[in-house]
Amino acid sequence: MASSSSSSLIRRPQANPTSPKTKPQETTPKPKPTNQSTPSQTFSQQLLTSTAHLANLLPTGTLLAFQLLIPVFTHNGTCDRVTAQLTRGLLALLAFSCFLASFTDSWRSPQDGQVYYGFVTARGMWLFEYPDDYPPNDLSKYRVKFIDLIHAVLSVLVFFAIALRDKNVISCFYPNPGQETQEVLDIVPLSVGVLCSLLFVVFPTKRHGIGYPVTNSN
Repeated sequence: MASSSSSSLIRRPQANPTSPKTKPQETTPKPKPTNQSTPSQTFSQQLLTSTAHLANLLPTGTLLAFQLLIPVFTHNGTCDRVTAQLTRGLLALLAFSCFLASFTDSWRSPQDGQVYYGFVTARGMWLFEYPDDYPPNDLSKYRVKFIDLIHAVLSVLVFFAIALRDKNVISCFYPNPGQETQEVLDIVPLSVGVLCSLLFVVFPTKRHGIGYPVTNSN
């Protein structure tokens, strides 16, 4: 019995006192990102996002010309007397193109499916060109309406709202604005843009003129 108990004591594995017991790793929760933006900054960001979508309400060619020509005319915001006058003329010309685009519409030929553009008049639509072998019969449904004038005025207002948010235009006409002038430049264009976007929703139009997307219903 003594030999068997001694042999069992010899076979029993001894614990290593130097090896510490492994503890389960504790996962510490990551701190949640805190939003440090103030309510005024959040409201301003929402207004800027709304104004960014106003570009969809204007003709594509007008916006493309504005983005390409304004840096050239303003010398990237450093205007003198001559370039300031040229910039005013460019803005007036682009605003007039937005006004005219509201009185244009498109007509899709049922024969070849090609789209033709023209000006809307009191009698119908005057096409710039049309197929000789298949001229349109009746375009009286495209006659000008009072809502076209509303859209024309709103398009001009939206264009100037976008133009007055451009840094090159602001630096050209107001290189060192005062506090009150800066407040007007920050508030008025955004307010006009958001108001016009709401009016576009209230007074929708079915026209697809020059610079606007054309649907299959035309």
